[in-house]
Amino acid sequence: MLDLPAAPPPIRVALADDHAVVREGYRRLLMLEPDLTICGEFADADAVFAALQRGTLLADVLVLDLSMPGRSALDLLRRIQAHWPELRVLVFSMHEDPARVQQALRAGALGYITKSSPPEDLVAAVRHVARGQAVLSADIASHAQTPSLPLPHLSLTAREFEVLRGLLQGQSLEQIAEQLHISSKTVSNLQTQLRQKLGVGNAVELLRYAQQHGISP
Repeated sequence: MLDLPAAPPPIRVALADDHAVVREGYRRLLMLEPDLTICGEFADADAVFAALQRGTLLADVLVLDLSMPGRSALDLLRRIQAHWPELRVLVFSMHEDPARVQQALRAGALGYITKSSPPEDLVAAVRHVARGQAVLSADIASHAQTPSLPLPHLSLTAREFEVLRGLLQGQSLEQIAEQLHISSKTVSNLQTQLRQKLGVGNAVELLRYAQQHGISP
């Protein structure tokens, strides 16, 4: 009697989103698939980082929301890429502006799916990312394929972009510094640099630039 080949182990998926109801929806959806299993849930990037440091997060794919309290998700992405590159990250976000997508991919995300995507797209994206394949949702891909002139905000570094987000949220330089774990002086310098790159002179012009180019806080 021939031995049948053993089925491959399920893909271990961790979820990071600050809304418990949203995480519950993801979990129910993904657990319907026999080749996927949920191995952890987190409400913010700090909790993910702590679990990685303890060695208790044993996932193949991390489904990560970008807008959570505490540590920046972009900072978490950079740390994962530097210290835990075997963990593949799929961003699942409400934001679809090209600048946000580009920063996430630069920081180490392998895929980016918007929350307006059909549920089956999330399931397929998890499988693609687990295999090491880059994936973008259809709405993101269509933006990426639209030819356009280079825009100033696309040249911002990840840190400059994080400071920009904080300013658009109405945060003070001190609040941004605390969130990013850097000094207020560094934040001030980054603010100067990003204003120069965007060609804006004050907060009103910065807000107007963001509105014109669809940059969400």
